[in-house]
Amino acid sequence: MADGNNPAPPSAASPLQGHRYAIKSSVHNTAASRRREQAVAIGKERREALMRAKRVCRTPLSGSNESAIEDGDMVIDDEKEGLETRTAQAVQELKSSLSSQGKWAQKKKIEALRALRRLLSQSEVPPIEVAIKAGAVPLLVQFLSFGSSDEQLLETAWCLTNIAAGQPEETKTLLPALPLLIAHLGEKSSTLVAEQCAWAIGNVAGEGSDLRSTLLAQGALLPLARLMLSNKGSTARTAAWALSNLIKGPDPKAVNELIKIEGVLNAIIRDLEKADEELATEVAWVVVYLSALSEKAISLIVRSHVPQLLIARLLASENLQLLIPVLRGLGNLVAGDGYMVDSVLIVGHSITDQALSSLIKCLKSENRVLRKEASWALSNIAAGSFEHKKLIFTSEATPLLIHLLTSAQFDIRKEAAYTLGNLCVVSAGSTDPPNIITEHLASIINGGALPGFVNLVRSADIESARLGLQFLELVMRGYPNGQGPALVERQDGIDAMERFQFHENEAMRNMANGLVDKYFGEDYGLE
Repeated sequence: MADGNNPAPPSAASPLQGHRYAIKSSVHNTAASRRREQAVAIGKERREALMRAKRVCRTPLSGSNESAIEDGDMVIDDEKEGLETRTAQAVQELKSSLSSQGKWAQKKKIEALRALRRLLSQSEVPPIEVAIKAGAVPLLVQFLSFGSSDEQLLETAWCLTNIAAGQPEETKTLLPALPLLIAHLGEKSSTLVAEQCAWAIGNVAGEGSDLRSTLLAQGALLPLARLMLSNKGSTARTAAWALSNLIKGPDPKAVNELIKIEGVLNAIIRDLEKADEELATEVAWVVVYLSALSEKAISLIVRSHVPQLLIARLLASENLQLLIPVLRGLGNLVAGDGYMVDSVLIVGHSITDQALSSLIKCLKSENRVLRKEASWALSNIAAGSFEHKKLIFTSEATPLLIHLLTSAQFDIRKEAAYTLGNLCVVSAGSTDPPNIITEHLASIINGGALPGFVNLVRSADIESARLGLQFLELVMRGYPNGQGPALVERQDGIDAMERFQFHENEAMRNMANGLVDKYFGEDYGLE
């Protein structure tokens, strides 16, 4: 995939041609750049809402001997007096234990590690800054040394996991620990130790692209990928979550490497098909970033069983944390490879009916992200064949999209408008204006969509305004019995177009003025 800032438009033969931008006279952004932008956007949504990019480890890993934390064990706000003192003391005890000799030396180390770990995991606001200033990180690096007991390694990695969940500058203090954390992901480590190290690495990767680059340069990708192949659910889940943080770009190199690792695609298929919703959620995020950043990954994924599994999950689940990445991954696949629409979502096949039903379900959702993502996915399907357009047009999706166009938040209205516009045209070639499907256009207008498109023309967003102008051109050119111009005039469309009369954007100015002159010139209204 080209990584330039201004990717060239696809050729007429490209499978991306027509997808998403079918009603435009020229392609200004490729589907690939759209997917990259959306990967960044959904990462932000994930961090701020459902799926925090960094996670504090408060309870023991499945399979460890540590007892679970009881609610009453948590250090709450009114008990924080003395927390900083206890944390500093715990770090000093940790330092002291390093020099211990004799029969009880190992026990002292474990007790000191456990005391610090409990302070870092049982506080509402873990005392990370205090621990760092007291010198905890260099000590913990020493406790990660090869030959240490699994119990020592597990406690140490748990401490580092929670320090990595802190503020950006706090996370960066783990740089000296990264080589050993990565080394303990290997096959010689116990599953518990490897899983806890993966959690720590996932927190570091979630902090930003610079730390992701460091982790990748130090070889974190391959052992994390192998850990995701584990048959132990919690281990596969933690590894998948850490991987999704590690590969989320913006550099696509990691995803291109990941999809080539033996067993990765099979593990994704296995977990989407059979795993519980928690593991399926993390694996779906891996699919999101694979499909957002790698053409090679998309090509392999759409030719596997993954699309069917995503559709099945989307249709069956009500779990919002799962639905968001599943829908985004499906949308990326539809936008990214013509094979997905042409050879997977074949009209008349049950998978296509299931896909449409699942997208309609999301259009009806109260969740903003689901409505937006479903509209985007439908816009790409609607840019396919006439049969795809007719399938969507005759479904419950059309009135729902009209409703969203006229009443939803701006970003959803824009996506709904693309779908409705694509339902009304079929390509007439790379340079000619699209042919109008009169039945679809008339029905969508009669269903109340025109005011929504006029409002888009008034938008400050140039892409949305262009979309609105293009749809008004369809109405004025193609509405039956030449009634299009009158309909546009009744919705104050002339006024909306005339705002571009002296606009700084030359293309928009020429387009709007040309439409006004053509359809509302001196002969307008004369019999």
